[in-house]
Amino acid sequence: MKDFEWARELNCAVTVCDLDANVLYQNSKARKTFQSHGDLIGKNLRDCHSDRSWRLIRQMLEKGESNSYTIEKGGVRKFIHQTPWRTDGIISGLVEFSFEIPQDMPHFSRD
Repeated sequence: MKDFEWARELNCAVTVCDLDANVLYQNSKARKTFQSHGDLIGKNLRDCHSDRSWRLIRQMLEKGESNSYTIEKGGVRKFIHQTPWRTDGIISGLVEFSFEIPQDMPHFSRD
């Protein structure tokens, strides 16, 4: 999709869904990450998430809330940030950013 051209070669995985949780876009890194699941464009997030995760997705879509957490899989740590995207102030769907993070990531307090 031309609107997401900026994300195509970004060094993190980017997945975008619409208000009905149908996948609209995945950049190159997201496609590679989920290649074992096939082409997810047009698929619904409900089909690949647990009941708990689905409730969180619905809550983000309904209330405009964001969700962040870290995971580790295959020795790779990632920071996941999921947040609504909007059109003219109205929630239009969600975008998920998935960044690989180092095992010992520095933390700086800027108070």
